[in-house]
Amino acid sequence: MREVAVIGVGMTKFGELWTKSLRDIFVEAGLKAIDDAGVDHIDAMYVGSMTPGLFVGQEHIGAMMADYLGVAPIPAVRIESACASGGFAFRQAFLDVASGMNDIVLAGGVEKMTDGADVTYALSTAADQEYECYQGITFPGLYAMIANAYFEKYGASRKHLAMVAVKNHKNGALNPNAQFQSEITIDDVLNATMVADPITVMDSSPVSDGAACVIVTTVDIAKKLKKPIVKVLGSGAGTDTIALHQRKDILSLEAVRIAGERAYKMAGIKPSEVNFAEVHDCFTIAELCIIEELGFAPRGKAGELTEKGETSLNGKIPINTSGGLKSKGHPVGATGIAQIVEVVEQLRGNAGKRQVKNARIGLTQNMGGSGASSVVHIFTI
Repeated sequence: MREVAVIGVGMTKFGELWTKSLRDIFVEAGLKAIDDAGVDHIDAMYVGSMTPGLFVGQEHIGAMMADYLGVAPIPAVRIESACASGGFAFRQAFLDVASGMNDIVLAGGVEKMTDGADVTYALSTAADQEYECYQGITFPGLYAMIANAYFEKYGASRKHLAMVAVKNHKNGALNPNAQFQSEITIDDVLNATMVADPITVMDSSPVSDGAACVIVTTVDIAKKLKKPIVKVLGSGAGTDTIALHQRKDILSLEAVRIAGERAYKMAGIKPSEVNFAEVHDCFTIAELCIIEELGFAPRGKAGELTEKGETSLNGKIPINTSGGLKSKGHPVGATGIAQIVEVVEQLRGNAGKRQVKNARIGLTQNMGGSGASSVVHIFTI
């Protein structure tokens, strides 16, 4: 396999983008990435998007985005893995370049969630329809089950979840592309409207519009272009049962663990060597479970790690420096690519007030549903 690098990144602001269409925001992010990379063409394109058909009534978006980005007739295809669609789009671009099939590839993600669709229904299609959704469960309910089981098994408190939200909003307040650029308090989280006990609205990622794109090429081509080189050290992916009740332990996110192990193995590193990470905090409990699966904290200790400030910007292992899904926003198909944009900016030293000191190795973890699919990537300078 050839060595692969990310040489260009671009994204829109995340939020309620009422005046822009699905194609508008993707083209905006795509042009920024192409301009940042300084390339005069791309050979192929992968577009991560969960369910544009339900959100805006538009399928076949690979071809549509190639058309409106002005890169047709290159091969372009949509990649879907629920909320992990963006991360898997990047994985396909990485494999495309590493294999030698193409030299310069765009990986993008996009979702337009605020145009009037039934968002709860659209998102629930990522769960098991017959055994979960038809029985009345929603994703807040599924993650509430995980949270209650976590409390019972490990003795963690409701405040530990709130601390995740507070930390991520503090980071998001420093991110000009974040949907919510304001800090919050523990009391704000605890006293917010209950969605599914113990999950409040302030434990939950928002409904968002947005797009993000990156340009992937070989390290050799990156050197010739004289661009800052952020290498892809490792890529790992995994799946688990789609339904929560089918798992041996609902606190074990096997897809995350497996994806992480495979990425670490390819990269030739240990979790302790990672300097910072962007993880899929769709709900605050998810961040705690994920950082345990990735080896950043022992089982049941992620809450304590957060409470001690070890996951903050100046901590031992900063988590979600961008603000995460909670503060940056979660336009589901775009999230996995936006995580990569953040890691690249951190490794380049371009993250401004949220810059991690001595950042050399960064990790992204993107997840679909209640953990049925997950993809992990590791980057270095």
